[in-house]
Amino acid sequence: MTALSLEDREREYSPSSCIGGDYAPFLRAYAELSAAALAGRAVQRDLPYGDCPTQRLDLFVPPASGADAPLPPLLVFIHGGYWQELSKASSLFGAPGAQGAGFAYAAIDYTLAPHASIGAIAIECRNALRWLHAHGAALGFDPSRILVAGSSAGAHLAAMCCVRGWTEDHDLPAGLPAAGVLVSGVYELEPLIGTSIDKALSLTPRDAARWSPMRLPLDSFPPTVVCWGEIETDEFERQSRAFADALAVAGAPRPELFEVPARNHFDVILDLSERGTLLGDATLRILESLRDRSP
Repeated sequence: MTALSLEDREREYSPSSCIGGDYAPFLRAYAELSAAALAGRAVQRDLPYGDCPTQRLDLFVPPASGADAPLPPLLVFIHGGYWQELSKASSLFGAPGAQGAGFAYAAIDYTLAPHASIGAIAIECRNALRWLHAHGAALGFDPSRILVAGSSAGAHLAAMCCVRGWTEDHDLPAGLPAAGVLVSGVYELEPLIGTSIDKALSLTPRDAARWSPMRLPLDSFPPTVVCWGEIETDEFERQSRAFADALAVAGAPRPELFEVPARNHFDVILDLSERGTLLGDATLRILESLRDRSP
């Protein structure tokens, strides 16, 4: 367990503590930008990747550039909200930038805590990737060129989609995902135990060990961006740096690691696919490298 007191952990894992406590304006921005992303764009909504009503995703695919043109890579976004709030409906803001650069974009829903444990949510996200991989060619994107991205708890879930050899779920198909973008994530869950965040999660030390990417095999992790905003608590920066170090020690490709200036925990993800931003350019570079690599 971290040496921080419960009071310190409560503050450090409350990202709104850096912005005066009110993060509602950022949630409104997610919703407004996501609604705008639907205007004038072809989108397939509520595609089922499982039997539960919460197991749905929205998919944007750019227009085909020709009968013989290769299928585009796919950017899959997993929302945050400490595994207990938000949805795909407020996660579509990355679609315009991705589509505008010639890439497909998907946002996934999952069952929120306390109706599902963190482990069960991670398996749902992995199943969403399995479904996308199985149906990619028919849906209009290249299933071998999928980049998974996530913010905050979504970064944790994206990381859980990248690990191989997790004993609670069988591995995803080889090469799935092909890369990751992890933004302001929590990769070691134990510090959350006992905090107000934990009320809906009911974590035990055993749960934290089972469901923390930091504790799982990392040697086969794909190429990854790990980043955070400048206006964040020390713990979010520490967790990001520690996870990047763990990937390097495990022998995985060394992540591209950086802090995004003048961004906080909530608005940093708005840059996800925006060209001309530090995060957006890094994401688009990965997608371009997936597009341009040999089959």
